[in-house]
Amino acid sequence: MTIKAGDTLPQATFMTFTAEGPAPLTSDALFKGKTVALFAVPGAFTPTCSAKHLPGFKAHAAEIKAKGVDTIACVSVNDVFVMKAWAKDQGISDEVLLLADGNGDFTRAIGLELDGSKFGMGSRSQRYSLIAKDGVVEKLNVEEGGEFKVSSADYLLGQL
Repeated sequence: MTIKAGDTLPQATFMTFTAEGPAPLTSDALFKGKTVALFAVPGAFTPTCSAKHLPGFKAHAAEIKAKGVDTIACVSVNDVFVMKAWAKDQGISDEVLLLADGNGDFTRAIGLELDGSKFGMGSRSQRYSLIAKDGVVEKLNVEEGGEFKVSSADYLLGQL
């Protein structure tokens, strides 16, 4: 079942890259007591994700945080090393927290998986954005097909 506004995000463990190397980050540590703008991409280094989606959140990070968001996070069904390389390629420091959902556990748990096997990509995440307060989804914006509209930083900023 797909998650919707009013639902609590499930327990999950993401991987992040820290100064000490790869480290787990639980959904409780990410969401508890915080307002989080979370967006998902089908894959690091893919065209729309690299040219528009992540750069948009980087460019609008200060505005989004000024509206009361504690953390802006990007999740992808990629491994932590790919996410680290993508952050470096995109010039991301602390504006956006990149989360590796390497096995797609979180993505499946919220019902937003995407079958990318016809492109040789396997199971991935649909493109979406959401606003969660204390782990509860307040806004959820899932893209239709290959579109890039409602999951953008501009769109999410208008919802804050």
